[in-house]
Amino acid sequence: MAPSPPVDAESSSKKGSKQRFKEREQRKAQAILDAAPASDPEADARLEREAKLEEKSIGDTCSSLGLQMFEINPDGHCLFSAVADQLVVLQILQPSVANYATTRKAAADYMFTHQDDFLPFLPSLGGEDGAGSTDAGMMTPEGFKQYCKTIRDTGMWGGEPEIMALSRAYNVAIYVVQTGPPPIVKHSPIPGGETPSGTPIAYISYHRRMYGLGEHYNSLRPKASIASRIIDKVGL
Repeated sequence: MAPSPPVDAESSSKKGSKQRFKEREQRKAQAILDAAPASDPEADARLEREAKLEEKSIGDTCSSLGLQMFEINPDGHCLFSAVADQLVVLQILQPSVANYATTRKAAADYMFTHQDDFLPFLPSLGGEDGAGSTDAGMMTPEGFKQYCKTIRDTGMWGGEPEIMALSRAYNVAIYVVQTGPPPIVKHSPIPGGETPSGTPIAYISYHRRMYGLGEHYNSLRPKASIASRIIDKVGL
């Protein structure tokens, strides 16, 4: 009988390690699946209905304004990317610098230099009883400085305060199309005032359900063939 070929112990050990690693990863993946909440068909159907209603509502408003949706990457920077895209449409920013980093810096810088316009309305990020909050649960001046830095340097989601800051920083009105009421939320660059005639208007859309990922913003660009009709519709 021919002798058995020698066993490569090192090779066998490597194969065994790889197999054990693969099995561990499979167990981890299964544990994640097991821990996930069970699907609720009724809730899923409700969310699907809400998403369709939202899509129709925003789509109808866009059609009435002669706008079309330009989808923004849902990466946490969506508000800032959507506004940057609009600033190119309005020829306020050059495409080479129209990105979320530019608009994040503009919003953060404006907020930082106009603290009194924002601080009284911002709750502490740590909650009412968390560190860095006032007795009323609002943000402290020191917390506000950190908040501005976070808006500028991270992927923190932007909302109403940042829209207001961007509107004033670039001296444009920002109209947010959403599922109403109202169908359009108007942000004027004039504190507490109406949008002056002739003010450039940036159009973005706000989605709660359409993307299944939570809140999201897109840019609304004019349809090339009917862009001139937009000005006649802004009183909607």
